[in-house]
Amino acid sequence: MNELITIAAAADLIRSGVPLAVAGPEVALDVLPRGRWIGGTIPYFMAGDGGVVDNASRVFVTRLPELELNALEFVHYASDRLEDIVARTPDNGFSLTIIPAMSPAHSRFAAEAASYEGAFLKPTVGWISGVHLSELGTKTPKIYDGSKGTRHEDGAVVAHIRLPSDKMPSVEIVNIFEPEDGDVLRFEATGFEVGDCSVNGVRDNLARYLTRRGLEHGRLPLIGDFAGANINVSFQKVDATAGDVKLYAPVFSGVDYRIARPVSNYREEFQRRFSELDFGTAVFSCNCILNFLYGELEGQQVGGLHGPATFGEIGYQLLNQTTVVLRIL
Repeated sequence: MNELITIAAAADLIRSGVPLAVAGPEVALDVLPRGRWIGGTIPYFMAGDGGVVDNASRVFVTRLPELELNALEFVHYASDRLEDIVARTPDNGFSLTIIPAMSPAHSRFAAEAASYEGAFLKPTVGWISGVHLSELGTKTPKIYDGSKGTRHEDGAVVAHIRLPSDKMPSVEIVNIFEPEDGDVLRFEATGFEVGDCSVNGVRDNLARYLTRRGLEHGRLPLIGDFAGANINVSFQKVDATAGDVKLYAPVFSGVDYRIARPVSNYREEFQRRFSELDFGTAVFSCNCILNFLYGELEGQQVGGLHGPATFGEIGYQLLNQTTVVLRIL
């Protein structure tokens, strides 16, 4: 089950004991009953009728797999204990995780997740909760531990899920971008905010470099080379006057970055890539809010992609401008 339903229907599922991950507006999540669920705030979704914005009346529910007795555990972790998510993940299982945007946990997970022991052996998947873009700066993203009836503005809510020995989780990360062949950018420190950097070994200001190249709109992410894996870092704000760039994920020192190669038609490329995927075995998926916006996906169907459009995706570590799909094989 991956679908957009009414608040009342979600409440009925929870009361019946169905384990869920729930995405929706704060006014909806606040009234859901205590039960076997975790959740996070977001009003953007990919649903059966295409992209949807609903900040009041519906929530997106993902039914969590329960293939063995007592195979689910719901936990809220403080921001200084996020490494315990991987440590507590079953050897044959995964952890569905939701973290609120712009929180200490968001920053710490972004900077540290790839270094957690066993991070790439026991999958952590999930998303970063957010708010309607018109509410940025006035409302705070939330996460919910329905098993205890609590909500939080920091930390992580996690459903640890153990699978039978004849099943295994499979995580697919879909990225429509590739790095260009041009300039190599490097950064002195890890962080979400950047002033100066080096471009082909020469010191430069990142905001002014992007502006000179006509890239201040921020639609094309930076792409870091992590041992051959392309990891996007998206731009939140480029201010050439102040010489400052704010990012949705951190850049790391010692990593080579390039600007993404331009995409001729964002929506067509996005739809082309997803028309090739089989979502029949998907247990969970989430898509970046920037793909939703730049691809103009409201009202548009994208293959079988169903899930929240979020302020960041989790596929072992924090991701941007990607889609994460979890299957059980």
